[in-house]
Amino acid sequence: MTILKFSMAAALLAATALAAAGPLDKTECIAPAKPGGGFDLTCKLVQSGLLEGKYIADPMRVTYMPGGIGAVAYNTVIAQRPDAANTLVAFSGGSLLNLAQGKFGRYNENDVKWLSAIGTDYGAVVVAENSPYKTLQDVMAAMKTDPTKVVLGAGGTIGSQDWMKAALLARAAGVNPRTMRFVAFEGGGEAMTALQGGHIHVFTGDAAETLQQQKAGAKVRVLAVMADKRLPGDMAKVPTAKEAGADIQWPIVRGFYLGPKVSEADYKVWADTFARMMATPAYEKLRDERGLFPLALTGPELDAYVKQQVAGYRKLVEEFGLKVAN
Repeated sequence: MTILKFSMAAALLAATALAAAGPLDKTECIAPAKPGGGFDLTCKLVQSGLLEGKYIADPMRVTYMPGGIGAVAYNTVIAQRPDAANTLVAFSGGSLLNLAQGKFGRYNENDVKWLSAIGTDYGAVVVAENSPYKTLQDVMAAMKTDPTKVVLGAGGTIGSQDWMKAALLARAAGVNPRTMRFVAFEGGGEAMTALQGGHIHVFTGDAAETLQQQKAGAKVRVLAVMADKRLPGDMAKVPTAKEAGADIQWPIVRGFYLGPKVSEADYKVWADTFARMMATPAYEKLRDERGLFPLALTGPELDAYVKQQVAGYRKLVEEFGLKVAN
């Protein structure tokens, strides 16, 4: 009888625990690239923010799902884990560009639930510390003289956000983007390694990502940031691209989406949690430490922003003669 009562009590406890489990339990953040890039930075920012703010009880697990610059993760979540309410997937402006060009296969921007934008970054033109290019004008002059002798590279294929930054730089230098030499890597971390090894000459990456790599010991220099004004803190001395001779701006949204079949109730729990977290000074400090700048959008507000951005990117890629998804 005692054993029976114990078994019933255990079963009741298990059922109660199962019923109490929610989207903030045993959380996971998928970074759709290898460690070291912008997706990794995005996941780890929220990992810290949620745990330190006590919005989650256990540390969020960060997993890496490289492939197709986000396509593998997008397809996997939609097809295999559409209702995984405790799983966030990082995205960036580059993800939206890829969607605009149909690079995620049969899925488009309407096939996931856009959760939250947690900050914004800006494009950056980066060279190795020992590079002969001291200014952005040096790079542009070299490209104009012979575009085949300047090897650009970044974490993205033709049409990605990093490619677009390189293409805009080429165009500003008076060079047809189709004649520039561009090497695509799976993520920013790989591109940064190649830059320091001399395999590429110019990295068209992100300011925050580059700053984190510098703090970790990367021997690189930022020639310009693609922002409307100079960035604060460690990048205060770096000129904007416009100041440096190329009128280019490239803000980069960073955020998360959920699977398409996550319930509205669980979606709201996440959206409300992010809204509360991003309104705190503690979160602002974490965001600033990673070089990101304020952009806090959640729920329907982010959904509208994403749809607008994708529509704008479709127009932009047309200018470069790239494939545009219907």
